[in-house]
Order: sequence, then C-alpha cells, then structure tokens
Amino acid sequence: MADWRKQTTITEFLLLGFRELPDLQILLFLIFLVIYMATMSGNTPIVVLIVAHQHLHTPMYFFLGNLSCLETCYTTTILFQMLASLLTGDRTISVSGSITQLYFSGSLAGMEFCFLAAMSYDRYLAICKPLHYSTLMNTRFCLHLAAGSWLNGFLDLTIFILFLSQLIFCGPNEIDYFYYDPIPLIEHSCSDTHMVILGDFILACVFTRPPFLLTLTSYKCIIATILRIPSTTGRQKAFSTCSSHLIVVTIFYGTLMIVYLLPKHDTLRDLNKVLSLCYTVLTPLLNPIIYSLRNREVKEALSKAVSKCGFHKKHAETLR
Repeated sequence: MADWRKQTTITEFLLLGFRELPDLQILLFLIFLVIYMATMSGNTPIVVLIVAHQHLHTPMYFFLGNLSCLETCYTTTILFQMLASLLTGDRTISVSGSITQLYFSGSLAGMEFCFLAAMSYDRYLAICKPLHYSTLMNTRFCLHLAAGSWLNGFLDLTIFILFLSQLIFCGPNEIDYFYYDPIPLIEHSCSDTHMVILGDFILACVFTRPPFLLTLTSYKCIIATILRIPSTTGRQKAFSTCSSHLIVVTIFYGTLMIVYLLPKHDTLRDLNKVLSLCYTVLTPLLNPIIYSLRNREVKEALSKAVSKCGFHKKHAETLR
C-alpha cells in the first residue's frame, strides 16, 4: 500500500455529482437528508422488532433483520459523503478515501446479493419443500448462511482492492458520478488495467453470479410450484409469502442490470446516474416500506410496539 501511494500521480478526486444543478444544492441536501432519515427510521425498527419479538425468530425474519441492518450501513456509506459535499460544497476526496468508500459500499452491495439469495432459497424451501423446511432451514444452517453472506462481500472487495491498489491514477481527477464506482476509478488510471478488469470479471463470476443464479433458480421453481396449486386461494396464499421479497429483488436487480447494460455514452450519463440512485438510495428506503405494508406479522409487531409505547407514555403522564 505504501508503494501505491508513492506511485499515485494525483492525490485526490473531484466528485462532480450534481454539479450541473448549482442552484439546487440546498434543496438536494434536504431531499437526501430526508431520504437518509426515513431509511434509518424504517430499517432500524425492523431490526429491533425482530430481535424483541419471539414469534419473529424464524429464518425469514432472521434474514430480513440482517438485510435491514445491511441497508442502514449501505445507505450511510453512500449518503454520508454526498450530504457533506452538498452542504459544504467541497466535492474533493483523497484517493485513499475514495478507495475506502468503494471498499465498504462494494462489500455491502456484495452482501446484499447473498442475503437476497438466502431469502429466496428460504422461500423456495417453504413453498416447494414444506415438509422438509424445518429440518433443512435450521438455526445452524441460517447462521452459516448469514456469516457466509457477510464474509463474502468483504472477501470479494478485499481481493479487488488489492488489484486496484496497484494502479497509478493520473489526471484529470474529475469523476462525473455521485459516489465511487469501480468503473470510473479504473477509467482514470494511466496503468495497464487489463489484469484489473480480468480480475474483476473473475471475482464477479465467483462471488456475484452464483447468488444471482440461485435467486433466479429459486423463483423459477417457486413460480412453477405456485402455478401447479389447483385452488386460486392456495396460489394467492403461497404467492403472498414471497411477494414482498420478489418486489425487492426485482427493483434491486432490475435497476442494477439496466445501469451496467446501458451503453456508456455521454447522452445516457444522466440517466445512468438517476438509475444508480434507485439501487443505492431508493432501494434501502423502499425495502422496509414494502415489507411492512405487505407483511401481516411485521405490521402486527409494529402495531403492538406503538401501542406499548403509547401505554407507557400515558402511564408516565398519569403518575405525574
């Protein structure tokens, strides 16, 4: 790492972000601040509810709690720097700082792939193999899946950062993005990037594609099983157990695939940035809303928690 710092031609990057909207910086700051607060206040209660309520100690809610915890960390990693730059106007960050942000945001994104896959596999067992569900999806297996998901993201990005740290970064130092993505960083290197790109491709094949294929295969089997259920009521009941997760998966993978499959033309750069906001900022915001509105047990636990807080507040006022 010391050799890399000595070789670095530029010492900082300038993240352009929303430079083309100079008159709206305060408004954008307020919008993203509200989004950040809403995301935190939406995901944190889900984690607390799942920990506090015994009837939510099931594999599905265990993975949901991990996902909500992950979303709070991911949102903080992306939005904290953005809010600071919008408020102060300082859009510069050191090369080491940009790589650090890339490491944590990339690691957390990789973990989300794994947790979405684990949740889809959980729903596959619940719908396609209900008689074996409790045996297969036991506590030990859930813990192994969760630990593997957390480690997967960190291991993937650690290897990639080792490749990236060998690059020499040259001017210009402007990055037309609102957070640090691997592609803009690689484009700003004056080193030979073929090995880094090849390494990134291999790591994606090893760490990212398997969770995606597992998710895809699980839902293919789930949909096939649901369609074979003879009664309409049975199909609706079975689909309701995985509909929330399916919506989240569709939003996350849909926007992610569009962003990375769009041609890298200047005319599509603004659309690319808007779609990037969808899976980096809006998905963590929508996840708790989707799960809360479409999940009866979460709504009941939340309602009981609110009622309990109201009772304690009223009781305290009475004692006064």
